[in-house]
Amino acid sequence: MAAPVTARMALFPLYAFNIEVARAPWVTQEPMIAEMRLQWWRDALEEIGAGSGIRRHDVVTPLSHRLTPDGAALLDKLVEARRWDVWKEPFEDEAQFRGYLDMTSATLLRVGAGMLRANLPEAVAADAGFALGLSNWLRAVPELEASGRYPLPDGRPEAVQALAREGLERIDRARRARGSVDRAAAPLLFGVAEAQAVLKQAVRAPGAVVSGALAVAPFRERLSLAKAAITGRW
Repeated sequence: MAAPVTARMALFPLYAFNIEVARAPWVTQEPMIAEMRLQWWRDALEEIGAGSGIRRHDVVTPLSHRLTPDGAALLDKLVEARRWDVWKEPFEDEAQFRGYLDMTSATLLRVGAGMLRANLPEAVAADAGFALGLSNWLRAVPELEASGRYPLPDGRPEAVQALAREGLERIDRARRARGSVDRAAAPLLFGVAEAQAVLKQAVRAPGAVVSGALAVAPFRERLSLAKAAITGRW
């Protein structure tokens, strides 16, 4: 809602899609049913990419109005990455973990920029996407562990701090390249300030990740969004 009205027409269906895909593995205890739910979305994206046979659906239909075939292919990779959520095996290594964050977070920025017809350099999408994805992931760690998942390839406090510091460094790097980002793409990055606040907490107190104490005050969150919406600076 902090985005301009014209941008919302693209971002609402994109983020609604993301919510539906993200929740698909969690609405059932049966892995095969979760796999079927994810496959339904992959089939819908295939239809959008082909430009024919698009199913009538509250999310799929408006998404198809703005999503390009290339964007549909990228979102298909996002859905594929979400298959990790269905099962309870740990990440094979840190490379797989990083790939998961990139596919489920940075991909939204890449696709969103395409739907907004705005330039967002790949380096900025990758850096901001890593920071946004990591901050959300760290906040989800307690629930993931409670469900029997192994959310971090290395859960030691010093490893968590190192990841959070990297996220902060990548936010700084993305902001240094702010001049290369179209103003129309700025709403995709309005969450960076909140991610920065969460990652700073994780650096100061890595134990807060496991205890579920990472949080941003609602007033501060609204204030940062309002500032970003008014100035366009993230």
